[in-house]
Order: sequence, then structure tokens, then C-alpha cells
Amino acid sequence: MEVLNAAEMERADRLTIAAGTPGFALMLSAGQAVAEAAMDLVEEGPIVVVAGAGNNGGDGFVAAAELAARGREVSVILLCERDSLQGDAASAARGWKFPVLPFNPQAIGKPALIIDALFGAGLNRPVEGEPYAMIEAINANGAPVLSVDLPSGINGTTALVMGIAVNATETVTFFRRKPAHLLLPGRMHAGRRVRVADIGIDPAVLAEIKPQTFENVPQAWRPSFPVPRIDGHKYARGHAVMVSGDIAATGAARLAARGCLRAGAGLVTLASPRDALAVNAAALTAVMVQAIDSVVEFAALLTDRRLNAVVIGPGAGVGDRTSDFVLTALSAQRSLVLDADALTSFAAAPDRLFEAINASHGVEVVLTPHEGEFPRLFSDISNKHPNRSKLERVRAAAERSGAVVLLKGADTVVASPDGRATIASNAPPWLATAGAGDVLAGMIGAMLAQGVPAFEAASIGAWMHGEAAREAGPGLIAEDLPEVLPAVFRRLYDEFGIEY
Repeated sequence: MEVLNAAEMERADRLTIAAGTPGFALMLSAGQAVAEAAMDLVEEGPIVVVAGAGNNGGDGFVAAAELAARGREVSVILLCERDSLQGDAASAARGWKFPVLPFNPQAIGKPALIIDALFGAGLNRPVEGEPYAMIEAINANGAPVLSVDLPSGINGTTALVMGIAVNATETVTFFRRKPAHLLLPGRMHAGRRVRVADIGIDPAVLAEIKPQTFENVPQAWRPSFPVPRIDGHKYARGHAVMVSGDIAATGAARLAARGCLRAGAGLVTLASPRDALAVNAAALTAVMVQAIDSVVEFAALLTDRRLNAVVIGPGAGVGDRTSDFVLTALSAQRSLVLDADALTSFAAAPDRLFEAINASHGVEVVLTPHEGEFPRLFSDISNKHPNRSKLERVRAAAERSGAVVLLKGADTVVASPDGRATIASNAPPWLATAGAGDVLAGMIGAMLAQGVPAFEAASIGAWMHGEAAREAGPGLIAEDLPEVLPAVFRRLYDEFGIEY
């Protein structure tokens, strides 16, 4: 569940060694895990290990020796001179009782499997020269590739490609995943599966490391998940308000409203301009419709304290009306999801929004931009540091805005101003369809209405959004997402052991 960057993983190793486990013992366990994965991938045929000069290469030597002991035909290609290896890697190389092949792409030949043990998660410089040519040859070979820790050429913390990177079939990592196993583009290089091997690191080291990044899976937010009580009623599950746009742009708010109701809000009201009232009323049943044209009427609506969460943005229109509605909801101390047009309405003066959020005295606020909308509020965060990872960008945005920020994508990141972050990796490609983000905004609004804190609400919404898309399958349109949420809830309740 915890995700460790390269520095945190190095610290986990150091703490384990300081507690009495030799570093070479960790390397032996890691290499054996690689060998097990290799045996699973290919049952027969020659195996080539491409080893680097560091501990990643040491893991490769241990795997090679283990595979040879099991009767497999194995050869090792080494980046450096064998005598130049140091520390645990040198010890691992001494366990390989056979010659090593020169670092030449032609030495790969036609194996049944290539084990990529060239560079590890700590790579922070561009790949050049002979290693570049070797990675090119690995990718062109056609044999399946098992990468050790991370595909060589990927920075483990930023997930960026450092000039070139191995395209792995599978990856074996150790103790915990790294950001690059979940973030793009690193995840695309890691293959169809990332195995996480136990190599003897005590999870107790996490108490000292205090990681702030987590994979967005149910275990990350289970204590905050809102389970209806047997003695509950609709008013106990919150009353959310969706703000609709004019008659030409009503569908997005209705999608959000439907998603909100399906995700568990007890009641949902659509605040509709009068010119769109008939259209919205004709298209909705369980969702209520209220005629709201002006900020004054909206403020009057929010005098009812039972209306405890507001979603503004889907189809709301860009301009002063939308920004004024946002500021009114903040002044009314309502939990708030801001999406789409609500974000763009502050593009000319983002600090105006951030100041209002920070002056709202702890109101739960979630911003849900996609990559096109993100620079409208955080232009310098997006453009000033082109090598900054998505995780770093979203963290910086959350800190600046004072809100929880959810940056959508195949690797949706949610970050809180306190530094916590989740990375989701369960969204299928067919979720990229018109209106899907509107449904997500409504789902997060449902969690806020039920009293879930903003960070957990956004993380739950992102995970359920991906699971709903997987449930619906290829051919998904946004209208399908609310309809499959009951199946997602059933699976989640089964996992949690909740009766339904």
C-alpha cells in the first residue's frame, strides 16, 4: 500500500541492515525472487542476464547463479569489468562460477528470456553510450524481458524515461512499489505485472520512514469509507447540490448528479437556471430540481444547513456567475468539489480562489482538473520544471491552493496540503470518454456529503471511478458509470466483510 521513492527505499535498506540483517542477505533474497519470476515466465530455453555495476547487477548475478543451480542455461553480460565491482555486488559476482560476456548487444543472441538488471530505481542521469545501445538491443530482440526493480532507464521517483528505457514484460520489485510502477510513463515500461517480493525487510521500518505516498487501493482509505447504518436515513447521508449551466449545457451537471446519488448521497438537488428548468426536470427523477439564477438565490438555498456539499463546474459555464457561485459556497462553509468550468473561471486570477479557500477555515475543498485545466491555475508548477513528476506537481498545487487536488489521468494523483498523496492505477483506457469526469465530480461530492474528509473522498472517488469503468467494459459511455456502481459497492463490501 505504501509507495516508496528511491531515497525512502534506500533508507529502508539501511534501517534493516542497521537492525542486524546483512545487506548481502537482502541481495540473496532479491536475486532468488527474480529467479522465481523467471522460472514462471519461461519454463525452458536459455536466459541472458544483462547486469550493471551496482546492486541491481548484484541481484542479477544472484538470480543467474540460482537459475543455473536449477539446471537452466544462463549467461551474464556485464556492463563493467568484473574486478571493478564493489560491496555486495562483488560478493554476488563471486557466486557466479562462470565467465561473463562482454557488454556487447550482439552477445544477447536469441534467448528465451532476458533479465534486465542494468540500472535500478535510483537512476538520475540520461542513459548514453553503450548502455543506450544495449537497451535498444534488448527492446529489439523480441524475447520477453524481466526487469529487476524497475525497467532500466526509468527514474524510480519521477517515472520519467531517462533518454531510453527497457520495455519489460514483467517487473520484480522489492518490499514496496516505487512511484514509477504507478505513474506514467514508467508504468507503461514495467509490463503486464509488477511483482512485489518480500526480501526480509521488516514493515516496522515504515514507522520511521513515515511515507506520505500510497497506492490508491481500498486499504488506503478503508477507515474513512462511509458504510450506511442499519438505523440510518437519507438525511443522515447528506444532501448534495449540483450547479447546472444554461439550457445548452445541462447534461454535465445531470451526469454529476446521477453519479452523486448512486455513490451514496442521501439526497441530490440540481440548482438549475430557469431557462433550463424544464429540460432538467424532464430528464431527472430521483434528483430534485431547484430554480436558481442568481448568486442571491444560491446563497438563500444554502441557508438550509442540511445541504452540506456542493459540486460546481460540470457545464456551469465560464465566467463571473460561476466564480461568484464558488465564492458563495465557500462563504457558506460547504464542502465543495470544483471541476471544469469552475476552475477555468479563475484562470485569470487563481490566487483569488486560493485566498478564498484558505480563508474558509477548514472547509473541505477538492479541485479536479485534467492536464489541460491544471496549467490554468498552476502555470508555473506545470511549466517551470519540465522534469517534475506528476506526483510532485500535484503536491505543490495542493500546498499552494490549500485544497485537495486530484489531477486526472490514467495515473490519477490525489494530494492533500499536508503532503499525503495517492496514485491510482486501476483506470482502463476506455474511461477516457466525454462526461466521465463529470460523474467523478459527483461521486466525490457524494463522499463529502456523507462526511468523508476531502483527501479520502477524492481517493475513494477516483478508485471507484476506475472500478466502475472496468465493470462496464469497453464501449463505456459516461452514462454507464453510475449504473454499474452497485456492482462496485458489492465487490467492495465483500472485500471489507460488510453484509448487504
